[in-house]
Amino acid sequence: MNTIIGKDSVITGSIDVKGPLRVDGKIKGQVHCSDTVTVGIGGELEAEINCRNASISGKVMGNIIATEKVELQAKAEIDGDLKTKSLVIEQGAIFSGSCHMKPQDTVANSYADAAGKLRKEQAQPVKQ
Repeated sequence: MNTIIGKDSVITGSIDVKGPLRVDGKIKGQVHCSDTVTVGIGGELEAEINCRNASISGKVMGNIIATEKVELQAKAEIDGDLKTKSLVIEQGAIFSGSCHMKPQDTVANSYADAAGKLRKEQAQPVKQ
């Protein structure tokens, strides 16, 4: 574990971490992490989280974008939206929000395909 935010620590603002991050304290703002963000049972985040993986046991108020996987442990409380490839929710976890589980490039391609199809349909003359 490269970076640990201890239980008595409070950080306000943006945090950018190379490698894994463990949060047992409080963060308000934004979290950018190149690896795994682990939120301990006592951890509280009022933040937008961007990371590769997230393992949540504490409280998060804010959106989570994880390029690989999000795990919500039994004590987790999440109030926000999730974007990830893989989601694991243990019994007892509380999740209030929406979840989007397509890889970002697939999502971008599906939107582009839908827009292209719509343009083709609009360009076709209407038969009466």
